[in-house]
Amino acid sequence: MARIELDLAHAYRPDPKQDSDYALLPLKMTFEDGGAYALLGPSGCGKTTLLNLMSGLVTPSQGHVHFDGKNVTGATPQQRNIAQVFQFPVIYDTMTVAENLAFPLRNRKMPADQIKKRVGEIAEMLEMSGQLNQRAAGLAADAKQKISLGRGLVRPDVSAVLFDEPLTVIDPHLKWQLRRKIKQIHHELKLTMIYVTHDQVEALTFADQVVVMTRGRAVQTGSAADLFERPSHTFVGHFIGSPGMNFLPGHADDGGFHTAGFTLPMPAGRTPVVGECKLGVRPEYVSLAAADSAGALPMTITQVQDVGTHVIVSATRESHTIKARLSAIPGNLVAGDRVWLQLMGEHTCFYQNEEILA
Repeated sequence: MARIELDLAHAYRPDPKQDSDYALLPLKMTFEDGGAYALLGPSGCGKTTLLNLMSGLVTPSQGHVHFDGKNVTGATPQQRNIAQVFQFPVIYDTMTVAENLAFPLRNRKMPADQIKKRVGEIAEMLEMSGQLNQRAAGLAADAKQKISLGRGLVRPDVSAVLFDEPLTVIDPHLKWQLRRKIKQIHHELKLTMIYVTHDQVEALTFADQVVVMTRGRAVQTGSAADLFERPSHTFVGHFIGSPGMNFLPGHADDGGFHTAGFTLPMPAGRTPVVGECKLGVRPEYVSLAAADSAGALPMTITQVQDVGTHVIVSATRESHTIKARLSAIPGNLVAGDRVWLQLMGEHTCFYQNEEILA
């Protein structure tokens, strides 16, 4: 297991001059020994590049990679002792499950009795003890990915296990089981694990710390609660949550927050905000309010969606849309009705230049 420290940037083209030339903009980041991390973001944001820089498959065009204080920038994945699990299962179909799991250990000349013991332990963790003598070719996709996962975990001295969207090819109803299994294995083995995904559910349920990325930048690192309650960047607010955070542009001064021809008084005890900014509030913290309530905005309903466990109400004012996630709708509200939505409260955030204000 290793503590991984990054101070680097990477461009696939020579002589980068502007941000758009970089696949990964300059960053400094530390992954603690034994931690469970996720790199979360849309396709093309740089998360797989970051993973490959850690594994040694790619050498950074600028900067350094350190494992436990040792500079490994020029070291191969084998020299770094990294295990990497890819999007598609990497296994030997002609071998049995046991032979696949044992392969990395045999390459390292481990004694046969130790190999057998370790393969048995990993197979039990993966609930594959009854399939050890089956050929891999006849197994389903989820079982093959379990083997690929097991090959990453089988080496007891591995520095870190890196996952590159490992559940993409798995049937949706099996994804939850494998996510739970990976989390359980992390608790048991205490390995440094870093998991790349574009799926916020996968990231938030697996990782203790999630790195949210966009356009080659790591915009926030934090727990699920941090990312939900206090997104440090508007992108994080949009990307995390279903629906994502609501944003209203406006202007703030001592009189309150002015938006869409209306003034909302600031919540009590809030540090004054001055200048052009955006109000940000989660749909979960928007509620229906009585007319003329302080901190509420009059709006017109455009859509009511009943999804069973909750109701999502969309309302507009001067082309600005706000979504509220409610447990139920009082009365018979329909599109076209006028309502007051409470936006100001302890969970309301303010942003300038897309960054959160204190």
